[in-house]
Amino acid sequence: MNSISIQAPRAGVLVRRGRRRVGRGLPAALALLPTALVVLVVYVGCMLWTVRLSFTGSTLLPRYDWVGFAQYVRLFANDRFLTSAGNIVIFGILFITGCLILGFLLAVFIDQNVRGEGVLRTIFLYPYAMSFIVTGVAWQWFLNPGLGLQKLMRDTGFPGFTFDWLVNPDMAIYTIVIAGIWHGAGLTMAILLAGLRGVDSDLWKAARVDGVPAWRYYLSVVLPLLRPMVVTATVLLATGVVKLYDLVVAMTLGGPGISTEVPAKFVMDHLFERNNIGLGTAAATIMLIAVVSILAPWVYARYVREEGGRV
Repeated sequence: MNSISIQAPRAGVLVRRGRRRVGRGLPAALALLPTALVVLVVYVGCMLWTVRLSFTGSTLLPRYDWVGFAQYVRLFANDRFLTSAGNIVIFGILFITGCLILGFLLAVFIDQNVRGEGVLRTIFLYPYAMSFIVTGVAWQWFLNPGLGLQKLMRDTGFPGFTFDWLVNPDMAIYTIVIAGIWHGAGLTMAILLAGLRGVDSDLWKAARVDGVPAWRYYLSVVLPLLRPMVVTATVLLATGVVKLYDLVVAMTLGGPGISTEVPAKFVMDHLFERNNIGLGTAAATIMLIAVVSILAPWVYARYVREEGGRV
């Protein structure tokens, strides 16, 4: 009887505490309600509307007839879209790989307690603070054969020097990659540097005692410890790859010809210039599927699996 009488008040206390927590959280929930409605109506609603239009024959104005997968059949038979898909794959692989390698090297360099560390961090991260439009214009000037690097080298006594990648259809996509890596490597450096600062310094001391070379220490010991940071950086870079648009417009406008065409530019051109809403929204839906396929595994590993492991 005594145990029952003792447990009953405790249960009442727990109930009262739960009610207090709910009462405290209610104002915050009400304050967030308008934002949640905006997200549902504007973002989710627009995405669903875009997907719906991709199954219609909309041209200049939206219409709601049903044509099934006809727009997707046309899309994957379109040479321009296939070229843009190939370009985004090339850009994505080289861009993500280049940013991870260069960002890791920069993070290791700064982690050596070099002088002027704050200034160097700012310099390396500064390109990421600029928009892709500014980055694209700057690199368009620098790589322009008549204005930038090629002209500079020829004016300084190297008349045979040639660097015409920007106007070469076979090489133009790689100029986009160069500019993208310059823009994004600083973000990767900042993320990996934060991870490096969390690595136990005793590991370095033990490695030095065992005679492990510095490069082997960073590749075999440090890099596996930075796996969560590498995954985060990869996801952020990958989502930037899918929506690549302004850098291409600023540097090449998709040219020469369609050699640097990307899916986002394909969508914008068909929505606002070619008056083909159905085909443009079909391409936008494919981009949405690509983003979801990138984010879903990361969200599952980062939240769902970790929460399940804690339980």
